[in-house]
Amino acid sequence: MAVREEPRPTSSMQVPAVEAADTAPRHGAVMTPIAAKAAAVVRVATGFVFLWAFLDKTFGWHYATGSGKGWIDGGSPTKGFLSGVQAGPLQSFFHDIAGKGWADALFMLGLLGIGLALAGGVALRLTAVAGTVLMAMMWAAEWPPAQHLSTGAPTMSSNPFMDYHVLYAAVMVLMAAAYAGNTWGLGRIWARIPFVRRNRWLL
Repeated sequence: MAVREEPRPTSSMQVPAVEAADTAPRHGAVMTPIAAKAAAVVRVATGFVFLWAFLDKTFGWHYATGSGKGWIDGGSPTKGFLSGVQAGPLQSFFHDIAGKGWADALFMLGLLGIGLALAGGVALRLTAVAGTVLMAMMWAAEWPPAQHLSTGAPTMSSNPFMDYHVLYAAVMVLMAAAYAGNTWGLGRIWARIPFVRRNRWLL
């Protein structure tokens, strides 16, 4: 007597959380519809962080960047921060590149590209790599392991390793691994582009 097999749920089917947990692989990986939507919200929110930083530094919206000091006004988005680095083994390197045109351009393009990719849900693998590099550089500039600045003043570091730069990098890696761009994003459309299909690292 043939036994009728139940159809396996696809990514487009609404799967109750209990059923999803019961049918999950042994390693425990499961993405319920609610989890997918939650990941999409985190993705868009993180993208907005980068986009806001780009816009504020470009136009000087009087938040982190004062009015009239934006990039379009001739201000440098890296000079103030990098020239003020006073901790860590890369102080002289950051001082040397502070305010350089190429450094400003790379930093701003990084903020814009990462922000747009996260908000749109495309190229999340590439974004995770680029975002992790950018966060690592910013982490090194602040150098949380230091307890004192080169002036002897306390750094006020709250944690010698784990800070928001590490968390942002981890979030971007998670978004890429979870294909978070497929929900409320353009991930599926992006993946069907012939050039992207031939170069899976662009997913």
